[in-house]
Amino acid sequence: MQTTPALLPEPARRVAAWCGVLLLVAGVTAVGIWLCVVFKTAVTPVLLAILGTALLGPLYRRLLRMKVRKSLAAGLTVVAVLTVVGGATYIVVAALIETGDQIIASLRQAAADIAKHFGAAGTSLDDLALNAKDLLTKFGGTAASGVITGLSVVGEMIATAVLALLLIFFFLRDSDRAAGALRSLVPATTGDTVEAMARRAFEAVEGFMRGTTLVALVDAVLIGVGLVVLDVPGAIGLAALVFVTAYIPYLGAFLSGAVAVLVALADRGFVIALWVLGVVLAVQVIEGNVLQPMVQSRTVQMHPAAVMLAITAGASVAGILGMLLAVPLTAAVTGVLGELRTRYGTPPPPKPRAAGE
Repeated sequence: MQTTPALLPEPARRVAAWCGVLLLVAGVTAVGIWLCVVFKTAVTPVLLAILGTALLGPLYRRLLRMKVRKSLAAGLTVVAVLTVVGGATYIVVAALIETGDQIIASLRQAAADIAKHFGAAGTSLDDLALNAKDLLTKFGGTAASGVITGLSVVGEMIATAVLALLLIFFFLRDSDRAAGALRSLVPATTGDTVEAMARRAFEAVEGFMRGTTLVALVDAVLIGVGLVVLDVPGAIGLAALVFVTAYIPYLGAFLSGAVAVLVALADRGFVIALWVLGVVLAVQVIEGNVLQPMVQSRTVQMHPAAVMLAITAGASVAGILGMLLAVPLTAAVTGVLGELRTRYGTPPPPKPRAAGE
């Protein structure tokens, strides 16, 4: 029996197959992002609630070990969320409001000093500092409009926060039913795999949130102490800025450090600015070589290039909120891929035996 020759050679068929897989994955991803944007009113509180649940899960489990009932433990955890986040937000906002004008004035003075040496480059920086409030208002409004369209910024924040808190309560209280609910949605033969992927993803998000919060707190305290010792104006506000921007890896540290150096340059001169730069760099070295390996050694480690691409993609989709959510979501995806690689990856080849064995 004569066989018909293949239309394409084997290498070409392999390339075509992989192209088909990549196109399918890209299409599913694009549709998923589009659905998230369309239903952003519901998706945003869910994502924030997952992050809050991941961060405060240990507190809830500790209360359960103390024989506290599930509903009461979940309620106390939500109250703790409200107290801690509300208090931290008040401190950060109060510090930034109190020292914001001073920081902006220092940035303008630094721009004027730079303009004397670099001409037009400093002038553009001065224009940016002069219109900083307008730029922040416009950028913040644009990012917020991507969260809940048609409502005011204050209404959006309140509605999202209330819904996220309610979801945190239910996620914590009913966390023991999550595995069963997930298994009921998938075929029985894939239940174990799907549950393992979900657990791996949540563990990655949980590790990221707890580790990042601890690192952000340590960075803010160390840099804040250094700024106070160096008598840099607006030290508390700058430390608060360091804490907030620490949730945007790499980019946040660069922005907050640059602002601190420019403020020191304007008010204390070149020598103090160099000292501030040294403090910022020393804290970043401590973070990269001590804190990150210590607090995130058991979490999913992501390459810096992947983190930067995730932040850029998140900013293009949802502005500031997208930048904050991009990295934990990427950590979850990385955890899922790691679980799939563990289960279905090609096993390593056996080591050759030494002579005489």
